[in-house]
Amino acid sequence: MKVSRLAIDNFRGIKKAVLLFPDHVVLIGDNNTGKSSVFEALDLVLGPDRLNRRPPVDEHDFHLGCYRLPKPDAPQSDEDVVTPPAVDTTPAAVAPEIIIEATITRLSEEQSSKFKSYIEWWDEQNSALYSEPNPEGVDADTIVSAIRVTFIGKYDEEEDDFHGETYFSRSLVEDATPTTFKKKDKQACGFLYLRSLRTGSRALSLEHGSLLDIILRMKEIRPQMWEDTIKWVSSTNVASDPAHGISGVLESINAALKKYVPREWGMKPHLKVSALTRDHLRKVITAFIATGEGEHAAPFYRQGTGTLNMLVLAMLSQIAEGKQNVIFAMEEPETAIPPYAQKRIVHGVRGLATQTLFTSHSPYVLEEYDLDETVILSRDPGCILSQAKISLPSSVKHKRYRQEFRTRFCEGLLARRVLLAEGATEASAFPVAARKLAQLNPAKYSSLEALGICVIDAGSESQLSDLAGLYRGLGKKVFAVCDKQTSEAKLAIEAQVDKLFMHDKDDFEKLVLGHATDADLTLFYNVLKFPPHLVTKYAPDPKLKLREALSDYFNWSKGDWGLADYLSGCSEMAIPPWVREVCADLKVLCDAEYSTGATQPGTPTV
Repeated sequence: MKVSRLAIDNFRGIKKAVLLFPDHVVLIGDNNTGKSSVFEALDLVLGPDRLNRRPPVDEHDFHLGCYRLPKPDAPQSDEDVVTPPAVDTTPAAVAPEIIIEATITRLSEEQSSKFKSYIEWWDEQNSALYSEPNPEGVDADTIVSAIRVTFIGKYDEEEDDFHGETYFSRSLVEDATPTTFKKKDKQACGFLYLRSLRTGSRALSLEHGSLLDIILRMKEIRPQMWEDTIKWVSSTNVASDPAHGISGVLESINAALKKYVPREWGMKPHLKVSALTRDHLRKVITAFIATGEGEHAAPFYRQGTGTLNMLVLAMLSQIAEGKQNVIFAMEEPETAIPPYAQKRIVHGVRGLATQTLFTSHSPYVLEEYDLDETVILSRDPGCILSQAKISLPSSVKHKRYRQEFRTRFCEGLLARRVLLAEGATEASAFPVAARKLAQLNPAKYSSLEALGICVIDAGSESQLSDLAGLYRGLGKKVFAVCDKQTSEAKLAIEAQVDKLFMHDKDDFEKLVLGHATDADLTLFYNVLKFPPHLVTKYAPDPKLKLREALSDYFNWSKGDWGLADYLSGCSEMAIPPWVREVCADLKVLCDAEYSTGATQPGTPTV
C-alpha cells in the first residue's frame, strides 16, 4: 500500500497542491515552503488518532485564516480578519473548507476485500485514475487497485465550532449520505507519522497514539490494569509521616478551613501521586530502562540519543512486522543524530515500510535517495504548492552528481536563492565580503545568509550556464558572478540566470589587487603567515615586491580562503567597487521580492 497522489485545498500555507509520490521519497525545499504541512495533511486524512483531537482543525489551519464568509453589512475595523476580495459573498456561496484527498494504491488482498465497495483503478504509468470504458484494461501490469479518501474540515456557524471528518471520496459523489472513512479503516492503512525521532518522549508511554499504544492496539491488547492501579495509587498517602513536615502544614490548612466553611464543602487535604484517572495515568506511566552494568534504571527518554533512536526504530520494526503494510512519514531524521546513524535510520525504515516519506536538510540523508525519489517543493506567490524533480544537464553526469553532492549540489537544492560563482575563490570570497560590508554599512548591504542566498562553486565558467539551468528549473532564484566572458558565453549565461554580475578583468585576483593600495596590502601581509616557498622565492624580503608576492600568494591559495581572508580585514572603501555593487544589488533584488510579496515570508505554514 502506498499514497500515490495527494491533493490539498485551503490548508495552512497551501492554497492548492497536487503531489505525486514514488515508493520512497524525500521532500526538500526552503524553510516555510510547506513540507510539514504536507505531512500534517496526510495525518488528517489517514492518521488513526488525528481526529481524536477536538477540534480536529482550528482557525490557523485554514489558508490565510479564512474559515467563514464575511458578513456583507458588517463594518470592518482594523482588528478584523482580512478576507481576500476573491471570496464569493453571494447567497449561494459556500464557506471556505479544507479539502484533502489521498489516493491509496497497491492494496493487499485483505485491504481490497475490506474496501471492495469503493475500489477504483490507478494507472501507474500515467499517474492517474484509470477511466477507460474497457473493463479488461484493468488487467494490465501498470493498473493497480486503489481507493480515494477525502478529509473535509469546516466551520459550523450555528455551533460556532470547527468540524472535520474523512470520507470515501466516491461516496461524496455517488451516495446520498457520504460514507465515513473510520478509525478502523485508517488503521488498516498503516499510516504512521513521526514528527521527529528525537521527540521520542511518548514512544514507550501509554498515551493515545504513542508507539507502544499503537503496538498494543495492533496486537489487540487492551490494558486491564486501570482499576487495580487506581485503587493501589489511591491508597498511597504521600508525605503522611510527620517527620517530613508536610502533614503538619496540611493539618493547619484543614484547621483554618473548619473556621470558614461547612464540613461538607471539603476537609482533610492530603497528597496523592496521581489525579487517579485513566487519562492521567496514561500520561504519567512510562518505561524505565537500566543503563550500564548496575541495576539503576532511568526513564527511557533520558537515554542517549543513539539508544533512544534505535529504540524507536526497534518499535517501528514491531509495527511493520505486525501490519505487513506500513506507510511511514518522518520529519528530519537527522535531528541530533550523527551522519552514520542518519543513514542507518533511513535504510532501516525503508526496509520496514512499503512506503516512506521523509523531509530532511541533511546531505547525508539526501544522498541516499535517487533522483526520481527526490521531490523539490516550491510555493509560488499565489500559495500554489508544486513539485519538481531534478533533471541533470548533459554536462553533469549522474556519477559526478553523486560524488559532488555534498559539496556542490545539496545546498542549492535546499535554498530559495542561489549565487553561482565561477570558481572556488569567488565562492569563498563573496560570503565573507558580504558579511563584512553588512557589519560596516547595514543600511546598504546584507550578508548572503540573511538574504537566503547560498553560494555554489560552479567549478568553471563553462559550467555556469548548465548549473544555472538546473537550479532555475527547480524554481530557484539564480544569480551568477564571473570574470569577463566572450559575448557568446555571456549571452548563454544570461539566458539561464535572473541576474549576471560580470567584471571586466580576466580573473578575480587581478580585480582585487588592482583596487588595493600599498597600505591595504602591507596591513594584510603583517598579519599573514607567508608560506615558506614564497618567502624563499622573494628573499630576502617579500615586502620589497609586495604586490607581486601577494599576487603569487592569492593564486597559490585559490579556494583556500586566501583572498577571503584579505577581504575580511578591509574597510568598506578598500573592498573593490564591483564587489560592493554586487552585494548592494543583491540586497535590493531580494528586498524587492519581499516588498512585492513574491516570496510571502509571513505565509502561515508549519
